[in-house]
Amino acid sequence: MDKAETPAPAAVIVLAAGAGTRMKSRTPKVLHEIGGRSLLVHALTAAEGTSPSELVAVLRHERDLVAEHLAEHAPEVTVADQDEIPGTGRAVQCGLGQVAATEGTVLVTYGDVPLLDPAALRELVAAHEDAGAAVSVLTARVPDPTGYGRILRSEDGTEVLGIVEHKDATDAQRGIDEINSGIYAFDLAVLRDALGRLGTDNAQGEMYLTDVLAIARADGRAVRAVVTADVTMVEGVNDRVQLAQLGAEMNRRILERHMRAGVTIVDPATTWIDADVTIAQDAVIRPGVQLHGATDIGEDAVIGPDTTLRDTEVGSGAEVLRSHAVLAQIGAGASVGPFSYLRAGTVLGADGKIGGFVETKNAQIGEGAKVPHLSYVGDAEIGEGTNIGAATIFANYDGVTKNRTTVGKHVRVGSDNILVAPVTIGDGAATGAGTTVRKDVPPGALAVNAVAQRNMEGWTLRRRAGTAAETAARAALGTEDSPATETPAGPAAEENQEHEQR
Repeated sequence: MDKAETPAPAAVIVLAAGAGTRMKSRTPKVLHEIGGRSLLVHALTAAEGTSPSELVAVLRHERDLVAEHLAEHAPEVTVADQDEIPGTGRAVQCGLGQVAATEGTVLVTYGDVPLLDPAALRELVAAHEDAGAAVSVLTARVPDPTGYGRILRSEDGTEVLGIVEHKDATDAQRGIDEINSGIYAFDLAVLRDALGRLGTDNAQGEMYLTDVLAIARADGRAVRAVVTADVTMVEGVNDRVQLAQLGAEMNRRILERHMRAGVTIVDPATTWIDADVTIAQDAVIRPGVQLHGATDIGEDAVIGPDTTLRDTEVGSGAEVLRSHAVLAQIGAGASVGPFSYLRAGTVLGADGKIGGFVETKNAQIGEGAKVPHLSYVGDAEIGEGTNIGAATIFANYDGVTKNRTTVGKHVRVGSDNILVAPVTIGDGAATGAGTTVRKDVPPGALAVNAVAQRNMEGWTLRRRAGTAAETAARAALGTEDSPATETPAGPAAEENQEHEQR
């Protein structure tokens, strides 16, 4: 149902007070994650999709930890605390204590139902208000209803007479396949009044929210049900098996949404994409890709295979191959990989290149600039059109502080360089292979500091006698039958002899 056409509820109350003991975890159940969000944030996102005037989360177990999570991820949510009185009825009552409204519809949902669809909630609100009902419950029909509460309907099927739990149901009632999801729409005034009349005189000593339905019917008010065809949408997470199952189903739905929007996903079975990821039309996602957090992929970009991106922006037409990036920006038409690691703060300009086995961190690499091979670039700025030679290290840490290196535009850094920060290489400059740059290089200059090469002829024959290297050298020199030249022992004597030969 269209959001604009749906009446907005006065409030949504999300119940998140349970301990979730079957998760067997130090982490509260509602803070476990699938699809890049906690279960609770998924539930709150669905609730927010109904545009409620007020949104309340009811907490108890690990209250401070969950409240801190809400403050970070959903600061607009009001927190209500459930006291020591157990039961969903009491939880809703505590939640209502934070609701200022006096009339309208109140939705009640749960913090462990991550696939809940805002459209389904809007449909529930609309049906509830169209019927003028006191209570409307979201239900589903399942092949095996074992363990679920059954919906008891009137003969004509329009009214809900009650909800019977599996353990209390007769054999005939257990044959009913319509189950209670536990998600409700209430008339606010009816709910406040009925909650005030609930007791705890039952085997569990709890205030049951389902008793509100019986009270409403006893008062002559209508109780209705809205059946959803999407059973998985209303399933909750009770243990890690269900967490994985619903996580896989959520991922399947996310992938399908992207594919229907024009994204090519070559192998859905090995592709995982979080709920907040955005992907433009005609992007290609190859096998073995994981896209997490707020990652954004531009049109015609190609990602993978075997690539993980978290909170990373990839421009249109860029390609990222067998690499890992976190909090990075990759410009349009740029290329990354294979086997490279882009750490936080990496910005690769349009048409730039980060090649194979390169690690970058807090590095701004200009348009068309290249770091092609086997290099580390940390705390650096590289100008447009510059090429960084293979095996170059930006030595950014002096043991106490991190320092920055600036390389200008259209610079050519030779292979196997070490740039010892802080240092600046000017525009149009170059460095020779094997250079260690310890001081600034002026624009247009060539920096070299390697010593002149000296060849000590016959060294292998004298110092590696009896080895395969000696045999190979003699064969190449044509001296297989010549005895090794006697030389004084020690490096100093070797140096003296080489000096005499010169």
